Amino acid sequence: MKSIHFIINPIAGKGNNCISENLLRAYFPMDMYDIKIKYTSFKKEAIELTKASVEERATIIVACGGDGTVNEVASILVNTDVILGIIPIGSGNGLASNIKIPRDIEKALTVIKNQITTKIDVGCCNGMYFFSNTGFGFDAKVVRSYEESKKRNLKSYLKACFRTFIKCNNNNEASMEVIIDDIKYYKEPLLIFISNSNELGYNFSLTPKACLQDGLLDVLIVPKMHKVKLLLFGVLMLFKKHIYLKDVMHYQTKKLDLISVKGNFFDSQIDGEYKPLLESSVSIKLLQNSLTIII
Repeated sequence: MKSIHFIINPIAGKGNNCISENLLRAYFPMDMYDIKIKYTSFKKEAIELTKASVEERATIIVACGGDGTVNEVASILVNTDVILGIIPIGSGNGLASNIKIPRDIEKALTVIKNQITTKIDVGCCNGMYFFSNTGFGFDAKVVRSYEESKKRNLKSYLKACFRTFIKCNNNNEASMEVIIDDIKYYKEPLLIFISNSNELGYNFSLTPKACLQDGLLDVLIVPKMHKVKLLLFGVLMLFKKHIYLKDVMHYQTKKLDLISVKGNFFDSQIDGEYKPLLESSVSIKLLQNSLTIII
């Protein structure tokens, strides 16, 4: 008998999801599946609930929420035999979109029941895992502004982009060295974006050619630029044409390092969650084929 645990963020998205035991039993009958439902009540509780589910020998653990919930659950399952499932009920749902998980709950449950699995790569940033992306600078400031919004939706995200753009001051950008494959590159970038998948959520993408299974991280570096050109960058991003701007640099690598030149602080986001890093250096690497996931 397979044991499937559902870890649900009850306030994800609009907070009106309808994942009940009765619904789950329609897909996972009692004589074939042992199911358990766990609800989170505060940030990072999904980590502890997932650890408990692993100890309880769950075969599959399903993260029901947005990218933040998925990150918390999946981080515990890296390099284990436990399978990750996703029911995307959050606002962005970048990883779920990348692996074609439907937003409709019942269709997503059908995907879980079919149990078609694959292994994907995982990014690691100073010991913290990311499954979609991590970013530094402008991108992280957008996420911080977005988290201050009362509502989590596309409109709020666009407003956060606009607020960050208005406040943007190139003279205040962090000075750092970027080391890719042991070669030093640019100081004082406006944005550094490292991606394992090709979606941010809301169908946006900074790295449209990124792949969860190619053994490489896609790195996008946007240098300091005039606000007019930055606005052009934003417009081109909507059409996935921003990489053709002459000043924008794109790399693929298995590892990179960031070294702060001024101070010991990095504005960063990991899978759409703002995380200030209070270190003078950041080491980012790829862990190939280290998570089993239902697609």
